[in-house]
Amino acid sequence: MSASDNVTLAAVQCALGGTVEENVAKVEALVREAAGRGATVILPPELFEGPYFCTKESDEFFAWARPAEGHPTIARFSALAKELGVAIPVSFFERAGPAYYNSLAMVDADGTVMGIYRKSHIPDGPGYEEKFYFRPGDTGFLAWRTKSAPLGVGICWDQWFPEAARAMLLAGADILLYPTAIGSEPENPSLDTRGIWQRAMLGHAVSNVVPVVAANRVGNEGGQVFYGSSFIANQRGVKLAELSRDEEGVAVATVDLAAVRRERASWGFFRDRRPELYASLTTGDGRH
Repeated sequence: MSASDNVTLAAVQCALGGTVEENVAKVEALVREAAGRGATVILPPELFEGPYFCTKESDEFFAWARPAEGHPTIARFSALAKELGVAIPVSFFERAGPAYYNSLAMVDADGTVMGIYRKSHIPDGPGYEEKFYFRPGDTGFLAWRTKSAPLGVGICWDQWFPEAARAMLLAGADILLYPTAIGSEPENPSLDTRGIWQRAMLGHAVSNVVPVVAANRVGNEGGQVFYGSSFIANQRGVKLAELSRDEEGVAVATVDLAAVRRERASWGFFRDRRPELYASLTTGDGRH
């Protein structure tokens, strides 16, 4: 941790329908913009190297996956993180032997790759057919003790699960980050999930007394419209910064982690937990 308890956070939001080079260059430019505005923890969206390919099941997209070791985008953002002195969670499509994961490399401010998180909850539905591509993650929920702050990172569908948020807090996280790709529902055009998407994460902020950052993409990718609305919320679930449904840019806000920790202790949620009564949470159907 740095001497200061103030940490400036940023969420990157942009359209990602171009080539790998175009998308990566766009995200890099926005990371630089966020760093120029004082951010030391900068979150790009999920799978930002390319269009969101999981709208359909097509084996051609397995060729987009690469191992974490020697991954060119991770290496590029590692160099960028070191240059700017910022932490960057880098989302990527991982190939590990015969298995494929929706993964994230946590890059610290000195360029060190601290490790890999693999998305735990894999959705399967119209427009989000991820189970065809990704094996459920096996890393568990982690807290990365970066130079700026202890960070917990869940990927997209993970953000709907209160158990994941609580597990990251128990692992030591003081900030929760959620890279995301979410938008329209092809089989139900009348359903707009933007509000409940935000409220789910704001609930994590309140019930864990923790700041939350969510970074989404925007734009129309083959009929699927991603609704942006990236935001940063404080430990009370109050949005400190938010982007619109269609703008490209960065949301930036500063949080005081000393105040966060005092509030968390004062609320007593972690004091009053009763894990001995939660055995049903470790079963699939709620039966002991």
